[in-house]
Amino acid sequence: MPLQSKLFKGDPALEACLIQDSAHVTEGAKGEHVAKIQTALFAIDGLGVSPDELRSSSYGKSTVKAVLAFKAKRNIINYTYERQVDGIVGKMTIAALDGEMLRKEAEPPRQLNPRTYSRSVS
Repeated sequence: MPLQSKLFKGDPALEACLIQDSAHVTEGAKGEHVAKIQTALFAIDGLGVSPDELRSSSYGKSTVKAVLAFKAKRNIINYTYERQVDGIVGKMTIAALDGEMLRKEAEPPRQLNPRTYSRSVS
């Protein structure tokens, strides 16, 4: 099944990541597909990426750290060859990110509570 979220749907690099081991997204990758992964990590778990990596849409150390945290929280490990999470966005990870983004996109926008966010007028 192809990717479903608005953020990921139709992105050739991410669609390939879902079905081809050779298309996994790893440290050193650059491009719009990396920026979308970074956006999802923030939207889903509030995981931050360094400003330099965001500006350059590059998969560097802070993106690896965010991916590791996302995967650890969900225990995304392929036990046929791994014993711990890795910093790669592969089939299982992109599927998890896509599913959670699809749910996030379906949520109604949050409204500020005026009682909580009041300001004094002088």
